[in-house]
Amino acid sequence: MNRRDFVMKSSVAASAAMLAATGPTLHATAAPNAKRKFQMQYAPHFGMFKESAGEDLIDQLKFAADQGFTAWEDNGMMGRPVEMQEKIAKTMRDLGMTMGVFVIDKGGNGQNTLAAGKKEHLDIFLSGCKRAVEVAKRVNAKWMTVVPGDFERRIPIGVQTGHVIEALRRGAEILEPHGLVMVLEPLSDTPDLFLRTSDQTYMICKGVGSPSCKILYDIYHMQKNEGHLIQNIDWTWDEIAYFQIGDNPGRKEPTTGEINYKNVFQHIYEKGYRGVMGMEHGNSKPGKAGEQALIEAYATVDQFKV
Repeated sequence: MNRRDFVMKSSVAASAAMLAATGPTLHATAAPNAKRKFQMQYAPHFGMFKESAGEDLIDQLKFAADQGFTAWEDNGMMGRPVEMQEKIAKTMRDLGMTMGVFVIDKGGNGQNTLAAGKKEHLDIFLSGCKRAVEVAKRVNAKWMTVVPGDFERRIPIGVQTGHVIEALRRGAEILEPHGLVMVLEPLSDTPDLFLRTSDQTYMICKGVGSPSCKILYDIYHMQKNEGHLIQNIDWTWDEIAYFQIGDNPGRKEPTTGEINYKNVFQHIYEKGYRGVMGMEHGNSKPGKAGEQALIEAYATVDQFKV
């Protein structure tokens, strides 16, 4: 299918409307018995509240909703049994929670690199996209994380970038008719990873040219790799569809590091974003006390002016 001749105008228009730089305009509200109401859709993940809620995944969802959280994300959703996916989806629907990202399975962050231009790597990625469509429908998800893999250093950087863009176009063709979005995440975990900065990711999204290929701006990773968070968010704003959170150093909850999260959140909110804010970080302290400290940290940084 030729992307430039794509004629499914109705689905594209619907997708584009939902993927405007302001983010989704429809968002969940706190459960009636919630202890607090946050201004933004912060999304915990499984294991974050296991000391307070227990090991059962459904109990963890219910605990989070009781604390006022209105969204959730689960990187490993594609690896869960169908029965559990359906149970999670039903519980979140009953609780009025929004499903955030899960990761499109392509074999790991650095594996099967799209920069290499190898057919076998592309086939693995496209297979993951096709399977992700079914999972997304099952769990009421819209966004799926993609990491293109490591550099292929024997190939010039421009050629690597061209390979990545072409592969992502092919993935977007699978997702776009369903109104789904892969969000590309630049990472700081290792310098071997191809996708490193927000401006590089912005360029790639422009090259792909699809409402189904956008930026996942992980504030922790971008603080490490490039800094100037608010300026870089502004520069790449029209391609950002999702945010994730983590303070630096340590990748723990806000208030434990150097990032002024209250200011960052206020800026994002004032620009019109009402989408999910994934809590992709650890807890700075152990046990129930640590989980309560995490909740209170979010209550603190959420107190920005609107």
